[in-house]
Amino acid sequence: MLKLERLSFDVKEEKGTKKILSNINLTVDDGKFVVVTGPNGGGKSTLAKLIAGIESPASGSIFMEGHDITDMSISERAKNGISFAFQQPVRFKGIRVLDLLRMASGRNLSFGDACEYLSEVGLCAKDYIHRELNASLSGGELKRIEIAMVLARGTKLSIFDEPEAGIDLWSFQNLIQVFERMRERNKGRIIIIISHQERILKIADDIVVISEGKIIRKGSRDEVLPELLGTVSAVDMCKKFYEGGRR
Repeated sequence: MLKLERLSFDVKEEKGTKKILSNINLTVDDGKFVVVTGPNGGGKSTLAKLIAGIESPASGSIFMEGHDITDMSISERAKNGISFAFQQPVRFKGIRVLDLLRMASGRNLSFGDACEYLSEVGLCAKDYIHRELNASLSGGELKRIEIAMVLARGTKLSIFDEPEAGIDLWSFQNLIQVFERMRERNKGRIIIIISHQERILKIADDIVVISEGKIIRKGSRDEVLPELLGTVSAVDMCKKFYEGGRR
């Protein structure tokens, strides 16, 4: 279980301090596939980075399986079962896909095991296993290789920050299929995706809506998605719930 208690985050500006997140309270149970959505600049990606340890909160606490991880570093959180996939995966010139999967898993993966992870994300293993992570790979290919790394790690919590960013429609179609398989085969792990995409929202168990640094709506997909799709825009929807006091 992941639990956030009164989590806040500020940034310093010339004119003072700007509050990005304010008193976020959220509980995600084991086995849940959760999508966090909302208007741009609302604090979604910041929330993901706080959970992963990339940023540190101004106040509040983060608990993972009952343990306070608020002051843990990124590497400590990684060792304690948290994976994070960036909007723009890093390219590592000179490192093969096989080497990266072995590093991610923390063991000397066999060729066959590494190929299984690539197959899971829809890549033909023999075409990619010895490829370098350089400019020859497209954004969609890199995204799927990064997801294969997350699968190889087998962590308790996996966070994906706007995985659809910067990829073409064909790659996005494949990406949706990967997430659908992850959800179907999820065995007690937590998956959190930051996304605006309706097709990703449609495969969520729960949806969390963040606007202006606050959670303004959270609930099951069946409860929240019709409200999102039934409004003129995400901004209007967020204003509606914010003004109505629904959080």
